[in-house]
Amino acid sequence: FDRLLATEYLNFFMKDELLDETEMYPFAEDEKGVSFMSPAPTSFEKYIEHIDKNMAGDTPIAFGLHPNAEIDFRTQQSNTMFNTLIELQPKGSSSGEGTASPQQVAESTANELLDKFGEKSFDVEDLIRSLDEMGPYQNVFIQEMDIMNVLLAEIRRSIKELQLGFAGELTMSEAMEDLMMALYLDRVPTSWAKRAWPSMKALGSWVKNFSDRILQLEEWMNNPSEIPKVTWLSGLVNPTSFLTAICQVTAQKNQWELDKLVTFTRVTKMMTVDEVDGPSRDGAYIIGLSLQGASWDANGAQIEKSKPKEMFCPMPVINVKAVTKEKANVGGIYHCPTYMTEQRGPTWYFNAQLKTTSPPARWTLAGVALIGDVA
Repeated sequence: FDRLLATEYLNFFMKDELLDETEMYPFAEDEKGVSFMSPAPTSFEKYIEHIDKNMAGDTPIAFGLHPNAEIDFRTQQSNTMFNTLIELQPKGSSSGEGTASPQQVAESTANELLDKFGEKSFDVEDLIRSLDEMGPYQNVFIQEMDIMNVLLAEIRRSIKELQLGFAGELTMSEAMEDLMMALYLDRVPTSWAKRAWPSMKALGSWVKNFSDRILQLEEWMNNPSEIPKVTWLSGLVNPTSFLTAICQVTAQKNQWELDKLVTFTRVTKMMTVDEVDGPSRDGAYIIGLSLQGASWDANGAQIEKSKPKEMFCPMPVINVKAVTKEKANVGGIYHCPTYMTEQRGPTWYFNAQLKTTSPPARWTLAGVALIGDVA
């Protein structure tokens, strides 16, 4: 994606119009009062004078980004600063009358988590015995249950160990100290994060997200021979395996070669699960993705420019199906990268096809992407 972005910048700037007073800010026609025209051929000194005179202060528009990008950048700066200030606070004991100490906060949080997840687990072996046939979708959900069982076991083990440390029955180790501080600072403990999915959420919202993931698996267990009518894709630890299962089922059904199939997305007009009558006849319905860097025009069924101060746009239910590579090569489409978290980078797992009337390069330069886990 870095190469694609660099290529689009080169395509925009390296053109003959560059020497004929053209707009230098990519796709800035919609922005009022923000412009920078290239000067006519002149001397070096005149170029410098033109830049000093006509280029205003720093703006995301100069790079093809939406003005909202600056809001996001400033927000992240503020969060980093406040997190640093919290870490600098004295942690030995309560810092004032009526203020709980780190141990008291951690102890309370640990008890709540043990009450919530202490009895949770999935009997995978019993479920496998009850299935008449193990298809690709069943494999996906069973793998998810295995991962959840490992995570639940680690949460119970580490919390019980910490409680013994608080009671004086065990010496507080470095790992126990780290767990206590993570619970105090509302962060996901390292040993849990290693066994979980990529996430940038604080512990409180992470726990809610965890509960929702468990609920989706419990609902599937009620009818394990079928997939849910709408799958919460970002609620899976390994969403790639579910997308692969769509291709596997289609290949088996139509006797097609698996390596010649790719996923193709069609965005519906249904915003909630309740609006869906039943499972998709070709592929699977998914939900849980949000568009960053742009908005979704539900009426026109296409990408449009972001609304002011709207950082994320929740997407409607999306139908994902498997098609041959030739059929997936259509025009008027932006191949939108989909990531697990706002960190992007290593959390990418597939490209969604979104309709657009603007050149796809516009959305590439704007950094438009689908995000699963919004912090």
